[in-house]
Amino acid sequence: MHEILSLNHVTFTYAPEEPTVKKAVEDVSFHVEEGEWIAIVGHNGSGKSTIARLISGLLFPQSGTVNVLGQTLSEENLWKSRSQIGMVFQNPDNQFVGATVQDDVAFALENNGVPYEDMVERVHEALKQVKMDDFLNHEPQHLSGGQKQRVAIAGALALRPRLLILDEATSMLDPQGRQEVLAVVRDLRKKTGLTVLSITHDLEEAVMADRLLFMNGGKKYAEGTPSEIFALGDQLIELGLDLPFAMKLTKLLQAESVQLQGENMTEEQLVNDLWTSNFKK
Repeated sequence: MHEILSLNHVTFTYAPEEPTVKKAVEDVSFHVEEGEWIAIVGHNGSGKSTIARLISGLLFPQSGTVNVLGQTLSEENLWKSRSQIGMVFQNPDNQFVGATVQDDVAFALENNGVPYEDMVERVHEALKQVKMDDFLNHEPQHLSGGQKQRVAIAGALALRPRLLILDEATSMLDPQGRQEVLAVVRDLRKKTGLTVLSITHDLEEAVMADRLLFMNGGKKYAEGTPSEIFALGDQLIELGLDLPFAMKLTKLLQAESVQLQGENMTEEQLVNDLWTSNFKK
């Protein structure tokens, strides 16, 4: 595996001239290997969104380095780095610029000077990847929230990025829309080996990741697999992060002497566990 992204002792302050102002990100280091899904979680103000801006080059650190595909991010290579990163943001309505779905997916390709024939192929390929190829000529404003985000993902995929960043991309969706988007991302990873970095409040999204980074007060509080992070239990709750619903329900059932085998971080795992367990009190 190859390292696709790394932050090395990165510190950023929105008002560096004011020594009393708290650092938004302080001495944060982590790396992402190609093909991984990394989720960054934490309460509001923990530094998650600032990290997304640093990775995309909207901000530059006061100290430390951000490396994308082996190169330290700078103003000189910013656009080259961005061409390797696809970003999907919180509100899908703020991302649409085209009159139709295919126009919208083609927009970034046109801006990057992709030849017409290649552009048409990429648009159809990307929409097929997110199961929206039947909506080519639909107007984006008439789509559901989940469909809109799938189109936004298609727009990012059409650029053929090495890294897809989901910045609270499911937070404004209803449960069905959220499941649609997460199923698409999970399927894409399985089929293409896409590298994913998700910045999220959604714990159901976080448990899908290979590794979690838990941010607190601008610092990296913990890093590990979802099992390792959520095993911190009450520590996370004290710091403003909840536990997955299935995990909390598992604990309640075990307290009532329901025989369950695992920690069940997803509802699917819990249902399977309940199905196969003996209900003894």
